[in-house]
Amino acid sequence: MSDRKRANLVMTWKLVAIAVGAFGFGFALVPLYNVLCSVTGYGDASKLLQKVKLDTSEQSDPNRTVTIEFMTTVASAGSWDFRPVKRTIEVHPGQLYSADFIAHNLTGHESTANAVPDIAPSQTAAWFHKTECFCFAPQHFALNEERRMPVRFFVDPALPKHIDRITLNYTFYDESSRVKTAAR
Repeated sequence: MSDRKRANLVMTWKLVAIAVGAFGFGFALVPLYNVLCSVTGYGDASKLLQKVKLDTSEQSDPNRTVTIEFMTTVASAGSWDFRPVKRTIEVHPGQLYSADFIAHNLTGHESTANAVPDIAPSQTAAWFHKTECFCFAPQHFALNEERRMPVRFFVDPALPKHIDRITLNYTFYDESSRVKTAAR
């Protein structure tokens, strides 16, 4: 075997090893993420639900109310109707609540969309916890489909007393072109 063929064979085996290693690393990320969530409690919906159950029974403050205001923006011009069912709700910190949003696909074709949340004032993000949200994953819509989408959340009772209003804004993006490009 010539030196060039031997060098090509060595390079091929190195590339195969890198590909297998990258594939294995991808599978290892899931348990690593689960360990991170179990240690920190971040991103673990089951721990959030346990926390809200404890907070509701032990720390809920029925005398304190916080106004949650819902706002929406559609990033694609005129192709979606996206709005909250209620613009505001009054909540008691420590209790689990649900709010619904309506999305209507007016694009003229099947579409995939994603909602990106924003919260104001920004420091309240540490005390506003979503246990379920349509913003966690892209949403696929049939032609002209209208859907009610819930957000389940609670406000931590440790929210500073001077904060009595939180605004949750969702920007709705049509991701159909990005999804089609990625699938090719």
